[in-house]
This record gives sequence, C-alpha cells and structure tokens, in this order.
Amino acid sequence: MTWLTAFKGKNIVVLGAGMTGLSCLRFLHGQGLSFAVNDSREMPFSNVNEYVQFEHTYPKAQFIFGHWQDNIIANADIIIASPGIDLDKEGIAELIDKRCLVMGDIELFCLVNNSFAKPMNMLAVTGSNGKSTVVSLLAHLGQSIGFNAALAGNIGEPILELLQPKQVANNQRQLPVDMIIVELSSFQLESLSSMQAIAASVLNLSDDHLDRHKTLANYQAIKQSIYPQAQIAVENREDPASRSLVVGQPIISFGLDRPELGQFGLTDIDKKQVLMFGEQVVIALDKLPLAGMHNALNYMAALALGYSAGWSLSAMTEHLVSFTGLAHRCQRVKSEDQVQWINDSKATNVGATLAALSGLAPTIQDQNKLILIAGGDGKGADFTPLKAILNSKVDQLISLGKDGDKVASLVNNAINVTSLRAAVQEAKKLARPGDMVLLSPACASIDMFKNYMVRGEQFIAAVQAKELSCL
Repeated sequence: MTWLTAFKGKNIVVLGAGMTGLSCLRFLHGQGLSFAVNDSREMPFSNVNEYVQFEHTYPKAQFIFGHWQDNIIANADIIIASPGIDLDKEGIAELIDKRCLVMGDIELFCLVNNSFAKPMNMLAVTGSNGKSTVVSLLAHLGQSIGFNAALAGNIGEPILELLQPKQVANNQRQLPVDMIIVELSSFQLESLSSMQAIAASVLNLSDDHLDRHKTLANYQAIKQSIYPQAQIAVENREDPASRSLVVGQPIISFGLDRPELGQFGLTDIDKKQVLMFGEQVVIALDKLPLAGMHNALNYMAALALGYSAGWSLSAMTEHLVSFTGLAHRCQRVKSEDQVQWINDSKATNVGATLAALSGLAPTIQDQNKLILIAGGDGKGADFTPLKAILNSKVDQLISLGKDGDKVASLVNNAINVTSLRAAVQEAKKLARPGDMVLLSPACASIDMFKNYMVRGEQFIAAVQAKELSCL
C-alpha cells in the first residue's frame, strides 16, 4: 500500500494554520485530498481577505478556527500536527482515537520521499544548542563544493515545499536536490519515525523544553530517536548523554581532545590549536571566523556529517573560512568604544549560555572583564549548572526578565534591571576597552519580546545608540 492509497478516503485533520500547517494544506490539496484545518486562534490568517482567498483556493479544505473542534479530532483517521502544538497540554491527546495515525510534516515528507524510486538523500541534526549553525554551515559547504543542498525542517522553508504535485503523482523526484539538510527540534522528533538519513547527530543535550517534555530523561530519549533513523551516527565525545544507543551503528565522533583514526578533534601544533581528522591536519582554529570552543565543535560536527555523505574533506575545509555565522549567535556588534559586545540572543536555554561562556571566556585577556546579561523566561529549566562558571568566569552579571532573579541568585553581586536597554546602560558604565559584554540570556524571550531576534536587534540598537555612548 502506497502512502497516497492510505490517505485517500480518510478523515484527515491538519492541526495549526501557521507556516507548517499551511505547507501541509498546500501539499494535501496538490494530491487531490480532502481535509480539515483546525486552529484554536480566532483568525490565524493576517486578515479576513486572506482567509476568504484560502477558502476559494482550497475548496476541499474545511476551516475551523477559534477552538479545537472535539468531534473533528475524535473522528480523524490521520492527524498532521504542527510541532508547536502540545497535544497533551491543549487537551487534544485525550480526544484522539487509538487507531488514528498522528504525524508531523517531517514524517509525512519522509513517507512520500521513501516511496520514490530514488529518494532524496538526507542529513539530520538535532541537539539543544548549535544545530542552526551546524546545518547552515553544512549547507554552505555542500553548495560551495557543487552540491544542491537544501535546508529544511526547523530552519528554512517547510520541508513539504520540496515536493511538487507532479513528481509525487509520478513517483519520481524532479527537483535537482542532492542533499536535504534537516534541522529537527524535539517537537518534530516526537512524531518522526520513517526518516532514512545517511547520517544524523545529536550535537549536545541540556535542560530545554521541560515544560513540555517534563523530564530530562524523556527529552533525551526523544532526541536520541534520531539515530535509529540514520545509517551513521555522528557523536559528540564531549557529551555522553547525546550518544547513539543503536547497537552496531557506524560512528564518526568529534571532540576537543586529540582524535583517533577516523574521528575529528583538536591538538596543539606550534602553540596553536588545530582541527584534526585522525592524524591529518585540517585547519588551525585561528583561521576560522567563528570563535570559541563551542564553535570548534560546530565546525567538526559539520565536517563529520559532510564526510559521512562522501563529501571531500579537503574541499569542505577550503570553504570553512567563508562562512560568517548566523545572526544572534555569538555575533559581534560594531561599536566605537573598543568594548567587545557580543549578541548571543539565540541562547534561549542554559546549555547555550554554558557553551557561549565556555567558548568565549578563554579568549579574554587576564586584565579584562566579562560582563554577562542574562534572564528571561526559563521555561522551567534548572539554572544551577550555570553557577560554577558564573562565579569563576563572569566578573559581573546583569539580570532581567521573568526568571532574572533565579539567575541572579547564583551569584552574590548581580545587578537586576527591568529592561534590556537598562542592562546595556549598566554595562556601559562598567565596561572598559578590551572588556566583553555578552548577551546570552539562557532563557526564552517571550516574557519581554516577540522572539529572540527582536531581543537581539534591540540589544544591537541599545549598544549603538549615540545617547548611551557617554553613560
């Protein structure tokens, strides 16, 4: 039975009418299927005219907004849920029939892709931190050496946009995609079981999304479910909790120690840290644009994944230096005061801030200070893993946001403020040339900002505001 045969004549419900849900809508419509779209928001579209246009364009779709429609969900044969919807918290899980097939858009894509005579190749990355940097670097490397590498999943366009109705109907892929590089969140992995990737990696594990996953053990199990869906496991030797449990699975590992044959690591040569592949010198870290040991691990993870796909190591190395990184991820902010202002607003959990501090602290001269701005919505995380590094590497903590007091309680001399602008003002009073001021919140931004991007942009604006320069 093909996937399309299994879908025809079934009661299909798409939960959520955001970017992911609408990509599902377009795909199902392209296959001639009937379905319902249910969203708890009164008007998920930008305006009524857009909604009317959707109703006209997709006549086989039934739209139900403003609440979760119990009877539609209870009678569903197939539910395609957007990853941001917590089925348990929303009371949806208890309505779903035990015979109903529940999946996300990634699982639907994999079912279709697996049915092709020649499926598109995939490399998959998850982890608490660094995954967007790694997949973006990997796509950059692939494209630079001549492959058509497409980003999808938790980054880039929704993955179903890579499928066109004609190619699905003909059981052939027609897009010239050599490799899909997919970033997977824990939410997406919850409903994914059919991926057949060449290689996959759990980059690292730290407390995150425990408001949804409840325990770190459950979160870890969800993350590690990526490995049985890949031929090769790419493992971080620095983080045992992220390793594959698949017996007999081929492994390529990376870490900050000197590597064994066939693995990636670091060593000192002429007082410089050098990235190695076994005994082969790859490149000195000081030649790479992304600083810090956490980014050294990101470089190695990307190289290991590309190498597992058969990409030339020397060719990839040649293009490492042209990747300048992603906004709001340990991004340098231009200023005229000779202070190192670092925007790491993407650090929305404890692990990300630990990585930033561990990676950047060694780059600061002994006579200079490290000032950290942190706080926001901790999403139920335990902040105590930050205590040691805050007290040993951070000279001044400036806290803010919903859980700023919890972060502040880890040190004796925290300055608590009520806004990001005020945090920058305090940092400007304290910082001297050569010092580093790092925004790495260890928290989500939703208590004070629309998203982490807005938070980062406001940080940059505050740093560069002329009226602050004299404070």
